[in-house]
Parts: sequence; C-alpha cells; structure tokens
Amino acid sequence: MTTTIEIGTAPSTTAPPALQGRPTGFWADTWNVMVRELRPVLREPASVLFAMVQPLVFLGLFSPLLPDVGSGSALQWFVPGIVAMTVLMGASFTGANLMQEMVTGSHEWLLVSPLSRSSLLVGRALKEVVPMLMQTAIILAVVTPFSFELHLDGVLVGVTMMALFSVGVGSLSFALALVSKDQDWLFWTVQQTLIFPVLLLAGMLLPVDGAPRWLRVASEVNPLTHVVEAQRSLFAGEFPAGEVAGGFAAAAAVAALGLAVGLRAMRRSS
Repeated sequence: MTTTIEIGTAPSTTAPPALQGRPTGFWADTWNVMVRELRPVLREPASVLFAMVQPLVFLGLFSPLLPDVGSGSALQWFVPGIVAMTVLMGASFTGANLMQEMVTGSHEWLLVSPLSRSSLLVGRALKEVVPMLMQTAIILAVVTPFSFELHLDGVLVGVTMMALFSVGVGSLSFALALVSKDQDWLFWTVQQTLIFPVLLLAGMLLPVDGAPRWLRVASEVNPLTHVVEAQRSLFAGEFPAGEVAGGFAAAAAVAALGLAVGLRAMRRSS
C-alpha cells in the first residue's frame, strides 16, 4: 500500500508501521533504527561483495610490489592497512544513503516519528559495524592462504578498534549529508577532497618514514595513522600497550567528534 501526503498538510506524527508497538527509549530506538538500516544489507548481501572490489584489486596489484620484510610476510604489514582503508571508505560513503532518503522523503518521515533524533544517528552509525565485520572476514579469508598469519585474538581487538572508528566517520558522513541537503555536489566534493589525504597520510599503502618532515608531521596528527599502526601490531599477534592505547584513543576521539557533530546536525535537521 502506498501512503500519500497532500500538499499543505502537516506531516503525520505517527511512527512508521515497522516501528509501532516496539519498546521505547533511547537504546530500544537505536536498536530499531539499526535493524531498519541493516535490512537492505541482509536482503542484498551482494552489495557487501561489490564494495570489496576495490580493496581486493589493491591486494592483487600492490602485493607483488611489496618489498621483503625481515619480520615476516609483507602481507602482515599491508593487510591491516587495506582493512582500515575499507572501513574508512565504507563509513565515509554512508551519508549518500541518507541523502537518498532525504530525496524520497523517508528521512522526514522518521524525523516526525516518536524516535529520538539521537537514536536516529547512533543507530545508523552502529549499522556500519556489521558490513565492516563482513568485509574484514572476506579480506582475511582471501589472504590467509597466502603467507598471512592469522592471529584471531589480535584481529578481534583490532576490529573492535575499527568499529569505534567507523562509528565516528559514519556520523561525520551523516552530518555532511545533512549540511549538503539538495546539493549532492557539495557532499561528494568534500568527501573526495578529505578522504584521500587522510588515507595516504596514514601510511596505508606506503610507509611515510622516509617522507619530508612536513609530511611526517601531517601524518602524526592524522588519527588514522595511530589506528593503522595499532592494527599492524594487533594483526601480527602483538599487543604493545602504547600503540594499542594510542590507537583506541585516536578511534575514540574520532567517534566522540563524529557523534557530537552528527547529533548537532541531526537536532537541527528539518
């Protein structure tokens, strides 16, 4: 059944049918929003595989060019960077889904529902964790037969850190989508302008140890640099307290910033 809204009438304050009769409260609302956002992913899991084309191409083309490392396989150094790149790219694109919802009107429908605006943002941001876990599992399944040593305990700690980071990046992406309402070009211009410097300065694909001083300084202030360094240690089965703490601190800082900016933008959304 199709619902129509006449021009000039006030939007209904009734919750969408899928959300009626559910428990209320921030966490219940957040769960309902997350489940709603996950349904398209679960109905079309091929979308997750499609998003894996780019990281798998990077693995296939860059891996043969990697120099030998004395501490083990070069994949041990390269794969954590690819995982971080996949998370960064995926989370930064999430605002595009919100822009599509604003075009169709479903976002406005949710805004006038009993759901809190905080839960709308947090639920959408947490949804990004599930595709991230699926994509990480695919990458590890592909590289493990090729001289990559799988340390499950380190991987579990690493993906927890990346989940925290993805929530922050996803929230920032949603905030950018809200600011760019009816201006798709603004969203894509800002997203593309920021994403590649952040990616390259983190040393995901190439080390920055021998770079000019200004480039190394820029890399140090990049939160993703510390996350990637921690990922490399964790994926190698090592748990250096300083690096792991630094990685979690950087991921938490991005999450806090993203949620603060995203919640402010969501509360001002109309």
